[in-house]
Amino acid sequence: MLDALSTPKQGLAASQAPVRKILQQCRNAFWFAFGLTFVIDMLSVTPLLYMMSAYDRVLSSRSGVTLVSLTLVVIAFYVFWSALEWIRARLMVRLSLRIDWDLAADVFDASFRRYVGRKNVNVHQLLGDLLSLRQFFTGQPALALMDAPFALIFIFIGAIFHPYLAIFAAAASLLMVVVSYLTVKVTSPILKEANDANAEASRVAAESLRHAESTLALGMLGAVRNRWYAQHRHFLTNQVNASEATGLMGGFSGFLQKALPSLQMALGVFLAMENLITGGMIMVASMLISKSVSPIQKLMGCWKEIIQARQAYERLNELLAHDQQATNTMQLPAPTGRVDVADAAAVPPGHNKAVVSGIHFALQPGQVLAVVGPSAAGKSSLVKLLLGVWKPAVGSVRLDGVEISEWSHDEVGPLVGYVPQEIAFFEGTVAENIARLGEVDPEKVVHAAQLIGMHDAILTFPKGYDTPLGETGFALSGGQRQRIAIARAIYGMPKYVVMDEPNSNLDEVGENALIDTVQALKANGSTVVLTTHRPRLIGTVDMMLVLKAGQQVAFGTAQDMFEAMRRLQSVPSAATASDAPAGEGAAASAPIPVTNAQPALVAVAGGAA
Repeated sequence: MLDALSTPKQGLAASQAPVRKILQQCRNAFWFAFGLTFVIDMLSVTPLLYMMSAYDRVLSSRSGVTLVSLTLVVIAFYVFWSALEWIRARLMVRLSLRIDWDLAADVFDASFRRYVGRKNVNVHQLLGDLLSLRQFFTGQPALALMDAPFALIFIFIGAIFHPYLAIFAAAASLLMVVVSYLTVKVTSPILKEANDANAEASRVAAESLRHAESTLALGMLGAVRNRWYAQHRHFLTNQVNASEATGLMGGFSGFLQKALPSLQMALGVFLAMENLITGGMIMVASMLISKSVSPIQKLMGCWKEIIQARQAYERLNELLAHDQQATNTMQLPAPTGRVDVADAAAVPPGHNKAVVSGIHFALQPGQVLAVVGPSAAGKSSLVKLLLGVWKPAVGSVRLDGVEISEWSHDEVGPLVGYVPQEIAFFEGTVAENIARLGEVDPEKVVHAAQLIGMHDAILTFPKGYDTPLGETGFALSGGQRQRIAIARAIYGMPKYVVMDEPNSNLDEVGENALIDTVQALKANGSTVVLTTHRPRLIGTVDMMLVLKAGQQVAFGTAQDMFEAMRRLQSVPSAATASDAPAGEGAAASAPIPVTNAQPALVAVAGGAA
């Protein structure tokens, strides 16, 4: 059964296949279930023997005692048979739960990491694959695979009656196997493509629902529907093709299922006419063909589920085998906030061109860095590097000497703070969201809310800190969302905080609260990195880094950068400089300390002015 799930095109060695490892750990239980299946299939001969005995012995002797005794024995066998089937069903349920328990957390984590790295990944499908695999082991598909080898039992019984019966049953089984193989060969690629298209259509629909309000407001429903329907039509086309191919092969197999029992009975009657078998054996012979072909028929009936389980098995193996696991197995001390970036470059997942490169700076605990620059300069991409969400294509980004992209986020994540540009909250209360869905420490929650000036506002919510948030929760204004996101970032006063445009939706009161928060973090010894266009926030920082077109053009203390800005503002305009003597122009521009930062600093200086 394990081999039925594994295929050569999977391309993963056993040592690199996490799901296969789990299944191999359960191999003793699988062998036990396989042994139970053997006993159950042996017991399935009971009705045949009962029928043959009733025809050949009871009818000829007309003995009621023999009939009653034979019937009681058969009933006892039936009870034992049913008990074994119940034990096997319970065992398979336990096996499926063991697989789910061992894989669910890893699949969930890997799906999220894969989604961060590749935005077109269907997380719902990956999580659904685990359900498909579990249902495979608890349903008929796994039992059909176990039953298939025991078709030989009934062929052997036919050989006991007469070799011709065995030969006929073997030929019929082989013919059904060939038909089943051709059906799989034709339909499997089409079904896989149809399933992938259906998953993509579901992903497009789910993504569209996230932007439902903008879609309706901007009249984009038709365009969104067309994008979804293109994928849905691709799915329907492949599904129809697969159904037609299955129907063609299924028609032929249906003919065989109807014709073979009658042909088997005809052969039995012929052998009885030749006095080679008894009359009771004729009835048994007619049932032998059904018993020998039945496992193949079960396989054909469950083949769609088997294909889906195999595809789920392959996807889960690929997901878990290629998941970027943390290289540090030993828990490291909490970070103090020392940041070292050495010639780092960022390449977005799925692309081959760097959007940020040549980043080189260092920060000590307690320093505040402002990352400035025009739009599309690469500030948000740099933020992803600094948080370890993106792994540097070249260079390194280290927090306390550890490459942050290789530091387990489960370990370091609770110890850092992050405010994204696109703010979203989970289904939960205000307190739970501020506490990052972990154990709520009321003192830390209130302290974080007070720092950003949201405590009094939260108390006015319908249920205060217990007010539900999320898609169906309490509607917040843009400024409230941003300030609660900042409270979430500073919960527990982490030593390393990164904020991407934290004041984009804040009014003057909110901006003053943010400045107080940054100063409190600095006093706490926390390292703070923030991107901003607002001059007021720039005035609270220690260091400044200027980006332009994805390149670092300047880095230094805020005082030096502001001095450079003032000197740039004092440089004569192009028209004035052309009228001035060459020596004066040279003298005016010579004192500027950061000449390669002039274009970006002019933009910053213009904003500050």
